[in-house]
Amino acid sequence: LPLLLEATLLRLASGFHHPFYNGFYYNHLMNDKGNGQEEVDYFNGAKLVVETSKDPVYSSNGANVTLPCHYHYEPDMEAKPKIRIKWSKLRDDYTKEQDVLVAIGKTYMAFGDFQGRAHLRQVSRREASLVISDVRLQDDGKYRCEVIDGLEDESDVVDLQLQGIVFPYQPPRGQYRLNFHEAEQVCQEQGAILATFNQLFQAWSEGLDWCNAGWLADGTVQYPIRLPRKPCGGLHLAPGIRSYGPRHRHLHRFDAFCFSSGLRGEVFYLDHLAGMTLEEAKQSCQDAGAEIARVGQLYSAWKFLGLDRCNAGWLADGSVRYPITKPRANCGPAEPGVRSFGFPSKGRFGVFCYKER
Repeated sequence: LPLLLEATLLRLASGFHHPFYNGFYYNHLMNDKGNGQEEVDYFNGAKLVVETSKDPVYSSNGANVTLPCHYHYEPDMEAKPKIRIKWSKLRDDYTKEQDVLVAIGKTYMAFGDFQGRAHLRQVSRREASLVISDVRLQDDGKYRCEVIDGLEDESDVVDLQLQGIVFPYQPPRGQYRLNFHEAEQVCQEQGAILATFNQLFQAWSEGLDWCNAGWLADGTVQYPIRLPRKPCGGLHLAPGIRSYGPRHRHLHRFDAFCFSSGLRGEVFYLDHLAGMTLEEAKQSCQDAGAEIARVGQLYSAWKFLGLDRCNAGWLADGSVRYPITKPRANCGPAEPGVRSFGFPSKGRFGVFCYKER
């Protein structure tokens, strides 16, 4: 019976009278004429190659960025007119997180948060580069450029890294009070997002040392240690990122590590002789055509704009802080950083305001 079935299938296949090309064809495809006739997409003997940047592409919040992608054939041949190009954003494990853009020729469609912000740059032959305008903090990550020519499908990955700063955050009610979703929320309220592991690792390599564990974007809880000590995992452990691994996103409570990038405006300081309450501080910023600054904005101004002020000021979350780039007497520790007075219920201080350019 198997031999009879095989012989029958061979006779049926021979009845289709397919053109012959090296004894091999891929599949039957409906043609574009819509008349029900079949056409065959043949293996053309050329290899499709897709290439992106091997080095990360760097950008910042609010900027425009191009993720390079080109394709060619080996040996060289003319591409078909209906090449399909697809861009996807990936998770850290290279699985797909979301569709970004799909294009055929000059027709394209962007998806989700990328609508109105993403398009192809095709100024050179066989280019499939992705342009993202008004870059957002959530855009940081890996992107796959996929080129589809008939049944040929090749891709490569490019890494978009936002230049930013990671800062630990505790809410006014104290240490270890945030579940994962609350941590996401407090970071957003401070003009930031939950940091990724790669962002935390970069911050650690630049000197971040923090003994309190905090949520990261993947739902793990970790903390960076430069100087090993007893309360921070013990003296026997080498410097590095300490990890509690994945935690329950609703039940477990920790601090948060937030990530903020470059600013679209400026942070400046206002003061009165007698200082201000928090409400007076908010009004002073409004009178100046600005708004009271958020914690992420102060950290970004300190790192990227060199903001240095040895006067404490209110921020939007009710905390009082001040940024120091040049340590000096009476301005806190000997290292640069953003100093914090916590969340005073009383007291009169200056205020840090933020104004869009």
